[in-house]
Amino acid sequence: MSAFLQVLRVNTKKEFIEMKRYLPNTLSLLATFYIIFLALFFGIQVVGDPAEASSNTQYIIVNYVFWYFAMMTLQSTGGAITMEAMRGTLEQLYMSPVSAWRILLARVFGMVAIHLSIMIVLIFSSMLTTGEWLHLNIGAIIPILLLTIISMIGVSFIIAGISVIFKQVDAFLQILQFILMAFAFVPLSVAPYLVFAPFVKGVDMMRHVMIHGYTLGDFTWVDYSWLVGNGIFYAIVGVIVYRSCERLAMNKGLLGHY
Repeated sequence: MSAFLQVLRVNTKKEFIEMKRYLPNTLSLLATFYIIFLALFFGIQVVGDPAEASSNTQYIIVNYVFWYFAMMTLQSTGGAITMEAMRGTLEQLYMSPVSAWRILLARVFGMVAIHLSIMIVLIFSSMLTTGEWLHLNIGAIIPILLLTIISMIGVSFIIAGISVIFKQVDAFLQILQFILMAFAFVPLSVAPYLVFAPFVKGVDMMRHVMIHGYTLGDFTWVDYSWLVGNGIFYAIVGVIVYRSCERLAMNKGLLGHY
């Protein structure tokens, strides 16, 4: 087994054990997001147009589960850096024979796998609650989702780089929640310029698949160009920003200071 696969296996197991060990915190996280969904759903029932209640409910289901997934993915590396600094083990990441950015990448992959499972639970629980069923075209969902995740991971490395230098970024992560909500909830038809933002194009395409029943053949080459280009751009920028911040932190001796 290669070194990276071993790191991936160990870090995925670590993340799962921590979520299991702090089960009340994990359950409260899920309960919080489910309550937010219920608030959105009942809000639509009260003030929304009854004629569009079905489509609006489906829209909310897709948006809120991707908001959850984006937030968990983007905050994973920044949260990992902050936690390592609090535990006094941040320096140990840089003593490993595997480079620190590869360890963080393995942790992101582990968190993505875990939260994908949770996202599936949220989708089905939301559909059961509302009685609105989405088009779950796995053949279309999986490739679009994987390309969307690439840009999310890239942004997570930007946040990780900031965390390496400043350590405490909790306030920034709280603000990020609302930025991600805007990215997940605002459609490109309303704000076309958001196509330049990370993962927004992917979420927009997922909405078309899950709500309107689109297949891969219903999208144009322009759609795929934006999706692939967005993922590659943010992945490259994310790694470059992180490595630059890492070198700056090493040169200034910031890794040993919390």
